[in-house]
Amino acid sequence: MKKNRIDLYYYSGTGNTLLVTRQMAQVFEENAITVNMHRIEKTDPASIRTDTTIGLAFPVAFQSTFPFLWDFFRALPKCNGTEVFMVDTMISFSGAIVGPLKKMLKRKGYHCIGAKEIVMPSNWFPKNINEREKEARIEEGKEQARTYALDLIQGRSAWRRIQILSDLFYRLCCNDYMMKNVNTAPGRRIAVDRDRCTDCGLCSRLCPVGNITVNKHPEWSDRCQTCMRCLCFCPAGAVHIANKPFTPYRAVQARELIEAQRPADRANKPGLESGYVPPPKEDRACAGTGGALT
Repeated sequence: MKKNRIDLYYYSGTGNTLLVTRQMAQVFEENAITVNMHRIEKTDPASIRTDTTIGLAFPVAFQSTFPFLWDFFRALPKCNGTEVFMVDTMISFSGAIVGPLKKMLKRKGYHCIGAKEIVMPSNWFPKNINEREKEARIEEGKEQARTYALDLIQGRSAWRRIQILSDLFYRLCCNDYMMKNVNTAPGRRIAVDRDRCTDCGLCSRLCPVGNITVNKHPEWSDRCQTCMRCLCFCPAGAVHIANKPFTPYRAVQARELIEAQRPADRANKPGLESGYVPPPKEDRACAGTGGALT
């Protein structure tokens, strides 16, 4: 890695990717590399600088990643050799992200210096969560993230792709049919129990694609990408999918997915973070349940 500044663009559904990203950012700063962390859902790709090293961090979804993230990647500016690396978090395997993303970025002029996929606990409708296993998996993932960051600094990382296989997976997984008829099929439509809903609006603030509006009670439009945020962080447990019971998975507090992030002082001292905006009254009122670690 040639630059001493990294702009790290990340999206985290229920916290796994954020935990990994923080670990990497900490290692970079320990090695005198400045890190600026940016939430992808709040970033205009046209504003991205190409005179720094760029990091992309995101979760695997449906063996690839969410359509709105692909839209972000496609909109990245063209460049002339800007270094870029990626890290994703997943349940077990992907197949339709590492190769296709490298192919796309190379066509835009980026120099792809590293790709890493890290297995983390599942947030995909788990029936039960074993806390000991969850924490062990998280710690292992964080250690892998630290090692990967060091590999990037020391030039030992690589971004490989299996061309035919990854392209095939991409064509199978990343299309409108799969998204509309499989991933968000009628049996997976999100609803709200109005008797339990407290109208706090947290689900709307968490939605990365602006799909939830609150008119006394939350209402979902047709852009849902099943990122699990509203399902896992509802403080009243009112958001659900009919006939699909599960234990909500949360790796961080809800507020940590909304506020600005910096590598230092981010976990316990949010008031010291650059760009920190205190949550509105209704979010503070429900933070004890919706934001608590499970």
